[in-house]
Amino acid sequence: MLRILLVVLSSFFAALATGAPRPVLVLGDSLSAAYGLAPKEGWVALLDERLAAARPARDVVNASISGETSAGGLARLPALLKEHAPALVVVELGANDGLRGLPLAQLRSNLAAILEAVRRAGARAVLVGIELPVNYGPQYRDGLRELYRGLADEFNVPLVPFLLDGVALDPALMQDDGLHPRAAGEPRVLENVWKVLEPALRALPAR
Repeated sequence: MLRILLVVLSSFFAALATGAPRPVLVLGDSLSAAYGLAPKEGWVALLDERLAAARPARDVVNASISGETSAGGLARLPALLKEHAPALVVVELGANDGLRGLPLAQLRSNLAAILEAVRRAGARAVLVGIELPVNYGPQYRDGLRELYRGLADEFNVPLVPFLLDGVALDPALMQDDGLHPRAAGEPRVLENVWKVLEPALRALPAR
């Protein structure tokens, strides 16, 4: 009995010393907050399920808020980094900045500050790009694409070029507002992220 107790205690303290893998933090807006859906139907919840089944398992913290802007995400980030100590931060912001027609220079500055804060915290980042409806004009839309590409190059972080690739133009996969995916579209959204996120996760330290 004593031997069994010693083995259990030894395993317990070994686990404490090793520690669980640090989580993935998703800093996003309504596209990551499962707007109009049950929370379990969103791509972040689907990612959480996938990583929970991985070996080793890794938690996902969804810090996404509907209506969030890059300025709001930047303001919330320090507390999130301190509380969760993530290994990797998925940065999915910019859609609301764009829909409000805010200057691209302002968006770029905020996203650059977010990526710098993630780097200073000893975490890695994946940047997620978005696209705006065609009525915003080619100059703004092209500038937005270049903004994400430029930041990914500057900070040497992986880039998901367009979160809703293969979803945004399919009415069967989009809600009636034309901006947010239906539940049927969320698995495709996850795959768009996963093909970039999975190699970034493999490159992380195990603990």
